[in-house]
Amino acid sequence: MSHTPATPGAPATAIHWQRPGQIRLRGLPPLALYLHLPWCLHKCPYCDCNSHAWGAASGQSGPLPQRDYVRALLADLEASLPLVWGRPVVSVFIGGGTPSLFDPEVIGDLLSDVRARVPLAPDAEITLEANPGTFERERFAAFRDAGVTRLSIGVQSFDDQCLRALGRVHDAAQAHAAVDEAARCFDTFNLDLMYALPGQSVDGLARDLAAALAHEPPHLSVYHLTIEPNTLFAKQPPPSLPDDDTAYAMLDLISERTAAAGLARYEVSAYARRGHRCRHNLNYWQFGDYLGLGAGAHGKLSFAERIVRQVRWRDPARYVEQALAGTPVAQEHEVAARDLPFEFMLNALRLREGFALTLLSDRTGLPMNAVSATIEQARARGWLTVGDDGWVQPTARGFDWLSDLQALFLPD
Repeated sequence: MSHTPATPGAPATAIHWQRPGQIRLRGLPPLALYLHLPWCLHKCPYCDCNSHAWGAASGQSGPLPQRDYVRALLADLEASLPLVWGRPVVSVFIGGGTPSLFDPEVIGDLLSDVRARVPLAPDAEITLEANPGTFERERFAAFRDAGVTRLSIGVQSFDDQCLRALGRVHDAAQAHAAVDEAARCFDTFNLDLMYALPGQSVDGLARDLAAALAHEPPHLSVYHLTIEPNTLFAKQPPPSLPDDDTAYAMLDLISERTAAAGLARYEVSAYARRGHRCRHNLNYWQFGDYLGLGAGAHGKLSFAERIVRQVRWRDPARYVEQALAGTPVAQEHEVAARDLPFEFMLNALRLREGFALTLLSDRTGLPMNAVSATIEQARARGWLTVGDDGWVQPTARGFDWLSDLQALFLPD
């Protein structure tokens, strides 16, 4: 594995990654763009994202430094152009933090400046993460006019008691109003829910799910609450978390009710109506490329004979300083060929419909027989099926034991 520190000369870095390597790609995969806006009003106790409550840290006061941060994002993009020159961008995802805290005018200018620097596909999906607070909700139509085509709304629950347990700053009434406004302003949007919440019963989840489905969302993401390291919940675990059996019963209920509502499960945590799958996330699961810009953003970029992962500087102030100096990347490394089967399967096996085995060769540059023995092992355990046409699909059992299935592909 080759490690390269961030250097001021992006063209030199591009030349470095174009050297002969361990793999051979027949072509480059689709390229997406991720833009990270790191600030929020309040850091939720379960959140392990690189998000920062504005005003909570020393030196943070007054309005958000929106324009300064956008200048850093654009400097970061310009420094990265030699790595992606000429490649069309199929989707843009603006995540955080709470990106809807930024003014719609600023988001519009950012998207215009991105379009001036990279070729966005004419039908590019442009998603903005938003919270249900009244302040953000009033901006939804303006975000649409700024060029956003899809909202992802972090509702998490429609139950006030659950929202308080999660440390959310909105209430159930604001959540309902936000979803109504998203449906009015956008042709498609995503609604985020969480389950296995502190004190939540199966009946409680059923009520939450009914509230969500009553809005007829085109896309629903449902996540199991997990206690992540370096979060407040890790230091002070919440009481009355549902046990594993209850959580499995909740997942069965989610699968049953979403299917009855016309939402097909296409990924471990994602359900959508026809034509409303999240193309940006699908690119991740299909091992596509993504250029990650912003504080702490991760990226994956393919070259003719190697695949490279990058991480930006995590602290927002440090990131702005480094990006404006032309050195936004804190770490980057080449993914070793022996690690590529696991990295590919970690993503592709999340897809309920599976994938063509030829995709592994297309996206990793490895021969298909690099995983044939492991696939046979997984098939013998009843975790995978492989069609005569080479189509690989997790079974229902494999989906239930997904972490164990993915782990089979770890290098020895």
